[in-house]
Amino acid sequence: MSEINPCMTCGACCAYFRVSFYWAEADDAGGLVPSALTEPLTPFLRCMSGTNQRQSRCAALSGDIGDAVHCTIYENRPSPCANSPCPVRMVRKMTPATGRGRAMAYRHCGLFTKIYLP
Repeated sequence: MSEINPCMTCGACCAYFRVSFYWAEADDAGGLVPSALTEPLTPFLRCMSGTNQRQSRCAALSGDIGDAVHCTIYENRPSPCANSPCPVRMVRKMTPATGRGRAMAYRHCGLFTKIYLP
């Protein structure tokens, strides 16, 4: 059985935190991040559109959080996304409903996503 990549279902880091980075990472300044998906934050910083608000969600995130997500600019994502280690902790145990199989709870930045496998 293949292992499930929690980043393909979670999306918490893209939907609950501001993603800010040095302005020169944007493509209009010679970088790779599509500037159309960024907004100015300070004279030296930009952030991903959608992440600098109370109910944030990165404009580059596609899909349903906790179900199936992916980054639409993965190859050109900003440095905070590329360099941050994913602090996922996986817990395996018996599935409560059936007493067999396993349940996995992913802890990511204080949020939990539960995935039940047979």
